[in-house]
Amino acid sequence: MARSPAHQFGQNLGKFVENVVLNHILKPRLQEFTESQNYYLDWQRNRTARQGKKVTWKDRHGNKHDLDFVIEIDGTEDEIGKPIAFIEAAWRRYTKHSKNKAQEIQGSVLPIIEYHKLSAPFYGVVLAGKFTQPALQQLENNGFSVIYIPYEAVITAFREIDFDIAFNEETVGKSYTIAVEKLKNLRISEQEKIKEHLIKNSQDQIAQDQIDRFMDRLQAVLKRYIVKISLIPLFGKKYEFEAIDNILIDLEQLDFFNPEGEFERFKVTIDYSNGDIIRATFREKRQLIQFLEQLK
Repeated sequence: MARSPAHQFGQNLGKFVENVVLNHILKPRLQEFTESQNYYLDWQRNRTARQGKKVTWKDRHGNKHDLDFVIEIDGTEDEIGKPIAFIEAAWRRYTKHSKNKAQEIQGSVLPIIEYHKLSAPFYGVVLAGKFTQPALQQLENNGFSVIYIPYEAVITAFREIDFDIAFNEETVGKSYTIAVEKLKNLRISEQEKIKEHLIKNSQDQIAQDQIDRFMDRLQAVLKRYIVKISLIPLFGKKYEFEAIDNILIDLEQLDFFNPEGEFERFKVTIDYSNGDIIRATFREKRQLIQFLEQLK
């Protein structure tokens, strides 16, 4: 089915803005950090270690998810490393779609985080366009670090080349058709001018410290170290009751100074320097050893 001019322009504009945000605002900062720490930064382009240009990772159920940036330990052009950071980008033109997009991002990224939870990876999102405060808060409440570039900054950047993109739902289709062609035929000099002003305006409006906070949190997670490991072997006898009153009665009769029972499981707590905590339980010593080996 043919796309409407409005839909086509929105998609093309979104791709253009995402490219500027990812490749001209965020990627230089990520490359500077990963190179200084001997990490590997992967993004959408050809890489010998994987097929195609997409950066695709699976969740615990085997579902595939495409991302914009992934940082790896021991990754190379020829070998996939261990993922320790996942970053996604998104564009939305209208606020009415922003909550759905936030939920879509969560549904894509969080299952991957759950699958790689032993390394407690960093996960963040770079948003541009129209996103409501509740949508942004929803992502932050779920552990995402967020950079947000508002739609007004995009409009201002395009006006630097006399290209008015402040359309709304009442804008006629002919205006979108003209805009699609104009966007497609932008000269290199015009593209560079938009990029320059988009970066400048974005930094003015979101306050450069928003990007700095994003990078500071990324570095804190990836530079963390283990402060303490607590290991508790749990032994005990299983009691089953049909009512709370029965529990209260039997509690008075338990001998806490001479416990009895068989081994149940290992309980492990890992405390990190940045405040992260990993808690895990294992019924077999072999699984515990594998877990500790992964942490190394």
